[in-house]
Amino acid sequence: MIKRFFAPGNNSGSANFALFVMRVWIGFEMLLLHGVDKLKTFDEKSATFPDPFGIGHGASMALSVFAEFFVSLLIIFGLLTRWGAMVLIINMTVAFVTVHKVVLTGPKGGELAFIYLMVYVVLFFAGPGKFSVDQVLFGKPASSGSSQPKKK
Repeated sequence: MIKRFFAPGNNSGSANFALFVMRVWIGFEMLLLHGVDKLKTFDEKSATFPDPFGIGHGASMALSVFAEFFVSLLIIFGLLTRWGAMVLIINMTVAFVTVHKVVLTGPKGGELAFIYLMVYVVLFFAGPGKFSVDQVLFGKPASSGSSQPKKK
């Protein structure tokens, strides 16, 4: 069951390459533009970070740093991709609903959070593609073709 959840789908070569590009692109984007900043400024920003679940500002920011920095690394490498996408779906949903108030445009608009959310939903359903660590760990071994008798 777990192996099936993490295994890449049976996609064409171009779809696998597209998933690789999307994973690496969105992973670096989230990591460099959001995760690194939150990690570097944790001490100064955690006291005022939104606390939508009442667990404390620091704990809320720690969860966001975990998702945007550490889980983004997993997405880049294609390791535990569907789990990572699920974590980032939760993170982006919380950001879009609580911080941006489900508003796409305007001064507090959440269009970017909504776009990130869409990409993570796609990765959750499509998986990481064949160019991933998940393929190595959970993918089906390639058959040589000689062990199966041919049907006539």
